[in-house]
Amino acid sequence: MENTISVNLKIWRQRGPKEKGQFVNYHLDNVSTGSSFLEMLDMLNQQLVEKGEEPVVFDSDCREGICGMCSLYINGHPHGPVQGITTCQLHMRKFNDGDTITIEPWRSAAFPVIRDLMVDRNAFDKIQQAGGYVSFNCGGAQDANSLPISKEVADVAMDSATCIGCGACVAACKNGSAMLFVSAKVSQFALLPQGQVERKRRARAMVRKMDELGFGNCTNTGACAAECPKNIPLSNIARLNREYIAAKCSE
Repeated sequence: MENTISVNLKIWRQRGPKEKGQFVNYHLDNVSTGSSFLEMLDMLNQQLVEKGEEPVVFDSDCREGICGMCSLYINGHPHGPVQGITTCQLHMRKFNDGDTITIEPWRSAAFPVIRDLMVDRNAFDKIQQAGGYVSFNCGGAQDANSLPISKEVADVAMDSATCIGCGACVAACKNGSAMLFVSAKVSQFALLPQGQVERKRRARAMVRKMDELGFGNCTNTGACAAECPKNIPLSNIARLNREYIAAKCSE
């Protein structure tokens, strides 16, 4: 027989970026412990709609831990209390009957609230546009073996490329820094032959854009890596610093 629990929800409601928000309390009964966190919110919204009330606005897309859209701050943790997963991968079996669950949007000046739990994360797209690409010549694809890359380097580059740009690192950082995100994007290209053309320009451009958009400075507390759902390591930040210093020295 399927287990069910009752939960108390303390949810941030805000009608727009310039409106004053507040926490609103809700109660849900008969929540299946096998349901995901987002399915629980779907259940809440269904009840609100049936009562003629406005549903809670939140972001989601793939619901498979790939897109990073489900950016919720749950009980003081980005994506919830379980490490290495996104909000959509969090299940209600991680909570107990009668628990109070506090749900907030990302808190960052660079991620303004659009409505309720949805924030504008276009700042990450702008950083990507500033330098997160590689140049290539049009034509037939090169033979894979013509650019030998050691497995160790390829693995590190691939690990960096697993960043989904969800913004959990920014939400976890007391300074609202985007260094973990930027360092992952710089690393995935800087380590590979294909990324060498823009290597120096990329580091300068992405860091400059990050600063322009209002992200805070990194003070190496490590909260970003601890809360990252894809376990992006802090070593990427050290690599970004080296890339940036080398690029500035070459000017």
